[in-house]
Formats: sequence, structure tokens, C-alpha cells
Amino acid sequence: MKYLSLTLALLLLPIIVNGQETRSEKEYLNLGKNDLAIKGYDPVSYFMESGPKEGSETFSFSYKGATYYFVSQANLDTFESDPEKYEPAYGGWCAYAMGKGYTADINPETYKILDGKLLLFYNKFFTNTLPKWNKDEEKLYPAAENNWKDKSFDM
Repeated sequence: MKYLSLTLALLLLPIIVNGQETRSEKEYLNLGKNDLAIKGYDPVSYFMESGPKEGSETFSFSYKGATYYFVSQANLDTFESDPEKYEPAYGGWCAYAMGKGYTADINPETYKILDGKLLLFYNKFFTNTLPKWNKDEEKLYPAAENNWKDKSFDM
């Protein structure tokens, strides 16, 4: 009985940390139906002169539990060769919200590339958070980085 209790405690230890259930990395991502990332936009296209483009299910790739769509096999191959370079920062959540310590959905056409990272922003209902971010970027950027790294934000 003593060993059964110890075994049970060891099995539950990873589940309960500080009284909270731990989350898998995937649970921190902003994903849509069928685990679709960036609302189906091609992450590589953000780094191209033409700007963001909607991808196609024909060219899809799963990475860290998220499914990404691409406009071409070439873009898929580019992503696959260095996915961390192209995946959106903060799990695809709004960068401004992450800087403030919470999550918010994004508009895939409201974005910024900063330090080689794809930052996405909320832009709905007469509220565009990109100008707010730009106005206070020196404070928000390090806060967003820390909040994401420490997973210290409200979901």
C-alpha cells in the first residue's frame, strides 16, 4: 500500500504544480479548427516583399501541434528547413496583449517583423493594437518576451 501511494503521488506530480494543472505546449498556441495556425495564412509569406498570403491545405505542415498552410511547396520547404524562424511569436497570440499579460486573438493581416520574429496583432471592432504597440514598444516588447517565456499570462 505504501508503494502504491508513492507511485500515485509520482504520477500526479507532473500534473499538479503550484496547485495548477500543467499545460502542454500546444495548449498555449492560438489555434483554430483542426489546429490551424495563423488562420490559414502562410508564415513564410510575411517575410517576403509581397506580404502575408493565405495558404492552401494542399501545402500543409504540422509543427509543435500546429498546422500551417503555405502558398507553395517552396514556402513549405523553407518553413520546414527552419520552422522556429517563421513560426509566429507568442504562440500566434496578439503581441500587444502578451505585453500586457493576457492573450487576444489576431487579425492575420496586422503584423510586424521585429528582431526577425513575426508579431501578430488584434485588429477588430475599431481597435487596432499595432499602433498602441508601436507607441510603447520599448516597454511592451520585453514584457511580452518575459510573459511568453515564463508562461505568465491570462488565457
